[in-house]
Amino acid sequence: ESIARLHRTIELMYTDKTMMQVPYRLHAVLVHEGQANAGHYWAYIHDHHHEKWMKYNDIAVTKSSWEELERDSFGGYRNASAYCLMYINDTDRYLIEEEFDKETGQALTGMNTLPSDLKEYVRDDNRRFEKELQEWDAQLEKKAQLEKMEIRTAPRDPAAAPTSAHAKELKYLEQPTPHHPSKLCEEDTARSVSKAATECEDQGPEAALQAVMLTPAMQAIIMAIGKARNVYERHGPEAGFFKAFTAEYSRLVRLAQEDTTLDNDNRLKHVVVYLLHNEAPKKIIERTLLEQFADRNLTFDERCRSVMKIARAKLELIKPKEVNMEEYERWHREYRRFRETTVCIMIGLEMFQKKCYSEALIYLIHAYQYNKELLSKGMYRGHDEELMSHYRRECLLKLNEHAASLFESGDGQEVEEGLATMNELVVPCLPLLLAEETEEKDIVAVEDMRNRWCSYLGQEMEPSLQEKLTDFLPKLLDCSTEIKAFCEPPRLPSFSTHELCERYARAMASLSRTPADGR
Repeated sequence: ESIARLHRTIELMYTDKTMMQVPYRLHAVLVHEGQANAGHYWAYIHDHHHEKWMKYNDIAVTKSSWEELERDSFGGYRNASAYCLMYINDTDRYLIEEEFDKETGQALTGMNTLPSDLKEYVRDDNRRFEKELQEWDAQLEKKAQLEKMEIRTAPRDPAAAPTSAHAKELKYLEQPTPHHPSKLCEEDTARSVSKAATECEDQGPEAALQAVMLTPAMQAIIMAIGKARNVYERHGPEAGFFKAFTAEYSRLVRLAQEDTTLDNDNRLKHVVVYLLHNEAPKKIIERTLLEQFADRNLTFDERCRSVMKIARAKLELIKPKEVNMEEYERWHREYRRFRETTVCIMIGLEMFQKKCYSEALIYLIHAYQYNKELLSKGMYRGHDEELMSHYRRECLLKLNEHAASLFESGDGQEVEEGLATMNELVVPCLPLLLAEETEEKDIVAVEDMRNRWCSYLGQEMEPSLQEKLTDFLPKLLDCSTEIKAFCEPPRLPSFSTHELCERYARAMASLSRTPADGR
């Protein structure tokens, strides 16, 4: 009877006229998940202009619904409940209606409704987006430019090769070398041309490739010199060099025009392809290829040695003002970073396939950071960011699941192992997933990991476990996006170009045979 009386009192409370003078509506709901000394907070705010609820969770702002708000607000779900309701006066129309400019009387729309600091932030973000669009438009013209380069480098007549359009641009290539190449070759032939090299000359460049293991780039140069044999014999070493150079340059241009796929990335096959993809200055590209023609390992036969000597002489003709060597070194450092990123991705994916998630995470975290640095300079400087983001996220979810299972076991050693995994691997990575311009899936993953551990708060457990959980949760629920120091980059093994291309292709091909959620 007393309970019924209490219910009637509550029902009649708002029939009092003094309680009905101001009409109000629910404007916002603040939700807390966790316990008194640790937890996670988010808010639901009603958008009166569009008549919908919005969810504000850390840096994520998403559309929501009344059903989701009720589910989180009434408790009994993920240990979360509303702790503050905010109402606004329904008669104060300025709270829910459009704003108007005080001078013109016109309705304020878009960014004009924002505070000055937020308006400036949005403008900066829009400028970044416009820059991305410009980079994208530039890439649309890229293939056409590469095609023009190929046409320009294709010699119409072997005899006329040294005076082609491309040769006119390469002034240091069309100049005569300061020494007579045949005399230089004669001086070195007796010392360096072995019986095997002579046999390779008789059998052609293909036999030379079988006799000695060389990089794919060097093999391609030997093949180009072999194809220029007729020009070399008819017009001399200078013409043969230029014929081989333009032929190899044209091949690399065609290679750069091919579509890049996950398991066939031509940028790994040759540094010049990478430079072409990223529109490096022409002088940088030409010097890079010229240095490969000047490689001291180009000593298979007299013809190769002649070409090598001429290329080295051409390098000496290049004046400092013609090629900025600091810029040249920057491009080549960047390409080395691209290869290092590739190795990190490759090993990280291999470890993931073997379910070695701790090891995989270390490689993938550093691969993502290296790749982000590359992509900040251009969209073709690095690899697929979404792919790395996906497997980085999957590693964290797998490790979180394993650590939670160890904690649930209640065994002291396993609990310590699980918490060590979280503190040393998972927690330091969370700011990376919550950084600016992060994916929505990353934010959801962080929320899922936090929810898993917060769900233990409502369960009975030993005091020692409760103490460990209480000590751990504030670290997990820290909403800071400041990126803290992570473990040292892994020591990367060295791979030849051929090994790297093959192994990377196998790692990528294996992804299509292994289902992964979200891909």
